[in-house]
Amino acid sequence: MAQSSRFSGSVDESWLARHREDIIDPDRPIIDPHHHLWVRDGNTYLLPELLADLGSGHNIRATVFEECHTMYREEDPPEEASLGETAFVTGIAADGRFGACARMVGRVDMMLGPRAAPLLERHIALSGGRFTAIRQSTAWDASDRVHKVVPTEGMLRDPTFRQGIACLAPLNIAFDAWVYHPQIPEVPALAAAFPDTPIVLNHVGSPILGGPYADSRDAVFADWKASMAELARHENVTVKLGALPIRLPGSTADRAMPPSSEEVARAWRPWLEPCIELFGAGRCMFESNFPVQKRWCSYAVVWNAFKRIAAGASEAEKAALFAGTAARVYRVT
Repeated sequence: MAQSSRFSGSVDESWLARHREDIIDPDRPIIDPHHHLWVRDGNTYLLPELLADLGSGHNIRATVFEECHTMYREEDPPEEASLGETAFVTGIAADGRFGACARMVGRVDMMLGPRAAPLLERHIALSGGRFTAIRQSTAWDASDRVHKVVPTEGMLRDPTFRQGIACLAPLNIAFDAWVYHPQIPEVPALAAAFPDTPIVLNHVGSPILGGPYADSRDAVFADWKASMAELARHENVTVKLGALPIRLPGSTADRAMPPSSEEVARAWRPWLEPCIELFGAGRCMFESNFPVQKRWCSYAVVWNAFKRIAAGASEAEKAALFAGTAARVYRVT
């Protein structure tokens, strides 16, 4: 779960500008495998804002758009409304700069079961082949203090949902899974049932560090790591590294300065390094999760933090973490 933000709408660019950093390893090729585009709650993050971040100093070669219910076509039947998002992202990709939206993770409702297949084919055709994965968020927790992305638990186990998942492998489509950490044990069963479908665990499994779990973080970490170790046994699963809260000792939501990359790296290292150890660099990819992450720090700082975390890795491991894994899973060429 994300920590509360100092912002209630659009990002305060002047606040972010108070902490500028030199770019670490500026020539390192990067594929950003997880960002959004939207206009919501007073926050606009579209092509101009994306290009400004992509051009802030790191060597961004391509990006992967992640579905976020943007530009849905309300006039279409509900199951087809997400075609509006695919059309919108395809238009953004035509700009070509920094390889923005070279690939996309879209959305098709897996609860359509076998009827998902022709709709997936329409998305692929509409996108000109950019549509290489789908995400259907299933994050749920028993506590009323945790935001429920879906109203009920257990969707990954639902027989109809799994009939929808069965449509993915024949079309060479990956599945992005967004669950909270108590749900991670549901993912290995899905991976075992569909070994030919690449499954990407979002946000290191979204450990919930606040709300009802705030006083039991050691237990959360132990449960999370045990679940991740079990999940790592399935070779068709990869993990996106990022999108964690930045919780600093003694910090408040209204800091005078945004966190530095050293602070971000220090907050995230205990969670990201075990993932790399368990899955290997070839099954892990760093993600920006912008513009969500932009509420706390800049694009340049996020990627500097990843470079600090990966400083001791080999060249081959860095190549995988920053670009290679994303290129393989999402078929970025």
